Amino acid sequence: MRTAVITFPGSNCDRDMAVALERASGKAPLRVWHADKDLPERLDFIALPGGFSYGDYLRSGAMAANSPIMRAVKREADRGVAVLGVCNGFQVLAESGLLPGALMRNAAQTFICRTAALEVVTNRSLFTSGYEAGRTIHIPVAHHDGNYFADAETLDRLEGEGRVAFRYHENPNGSQRDIAGILNAAGNVLGMMPHPERAVDAAHGGTDGLPLFKAALERLAAA
Repeated sequence: MRTAVITFPGSNCDRDMAVALERASGKAPLRVWHADKDLPERLDFIALPGGFSYGDYLRSGAMAANSPIMRAVKREADRGVAVLGVCNGFQVLAESGLLPGALMRNAAQTFICRTAALEVVTNRSLFTSGYEAGRTIHIPVAHHDGNYFADAETLDRLEGEGRVAFRYHENPNGSQRDIAGILNAAGNVLGMMPHPERAVDAAHGGTDGLPLFKAALERLAAA
């Protein structure tokens, strides 16, 4: 199983993501720098971690979306490689066009850092097959720009195609339709604001994030 974590200037959850992937697969992921033009080998799973890429000086994720490595990430996503973007990584996926919509400033205009209760909306995806649909899981959030926005037509399409992966029980940021995570049309790209990589060790407060990584990697290994 070949996995990789992309690091941008300002990423601060890349090590957390690497630890989660190693815990789930038993093998350390490759670490890839944003300025690299190509990925070092054929991969099965690519993760874009949380943080504040380029200091969020333009729009969150906008500058990282144009980093050289993102051209390679897009090619791999189009080829069917699994791509997970968490928090800032979700923002990068939206800014790069790999996922629809945009992440705006939280409705309360404040940074939010706490554990959030999420509904697993669908388990018919690579990333969510380790959960029961309708299950409540508890995953940390830590963001200032996590307010998911899309037009009504896009939201209806996401709902109708089963592409809403996670939904907040108590919406912390104003996201439309309480959306916490969405999938692309092919189901191999997931963007989510909550941090599953921070919920893989009971000593850190819970393991509700671990099934996401384990189920995805197990299904990819069996493919």
